[in-house]
Amino acid sequence: MKSNNAPKPYPTTNGRQGKRLGKGFSRDELRKAGTSLSEAHRLGIPIDHLRRTGHDENVEALKSILAKKKPRVKPKKEALKT
Repeated sequence: MKSNNAPKPYPTTNGRQGKRLGKGFSRDELRKAGTSLSEAHRLGIPIDHLRRTGHDENVEALKSILAKKKPRVKPKKEALKT
């Protein structure tokens, strides 16, 4: 089991008393950021299945998180032509 002490990213939601931390990102925010539910689970990004709203600031935060967490894919070497 990995011990990861880094804090998890949590989005903000609008409550009655202003903005507060949410439980996770909505499916709409994940879609706008260009990722899937399975990829978000694999990367350890919290998802709130009950939320239906998509806030632009959460999409931007999610894009920056994905840029840091997504593994960089190395281009395949082309086969040597002989």
